[in-house]
Amino acid sequence: MAKITFIEHNGTSHVVEAENGVSVMRAAVDHNVPGIDGDCGGECACATCHVYVEAAWQGVVGGRTETEETMLSFAAATQDNSRLCCQITVSDALDGLVVHTPDGQH
Repeated sequence: MAKITFIEHNGTSHVVEAENGVSVMRAAVDHNVPGIDGDCGGECACATCHVYVEAAWQGVVGGRTETEETMLSFAAATQDNSRLCCQITVSDALDGLVVHTPDGQH
């Protein structure tokens, strides 16, 4: 299990415990984290789980796939640290992960 902190654009924090093997998006949806919809169910076919990964965690979560890059092109306000959290799999290594939701995604 890993504790993941989701910080809304307004600064409100939500700490959830996520089981290993699920996506960060699934953990957010299962815990009703505002700003993470996961409309496509985690199939990397939308951008409703767009997050900004804090710098200290970028290397741990890994890079984007080509499909993820394409889907992020549809998201508003992408940054170098933008990820679709449906593409990040929870593991013990992610214990303490902090991600932020973009303004306008709530």
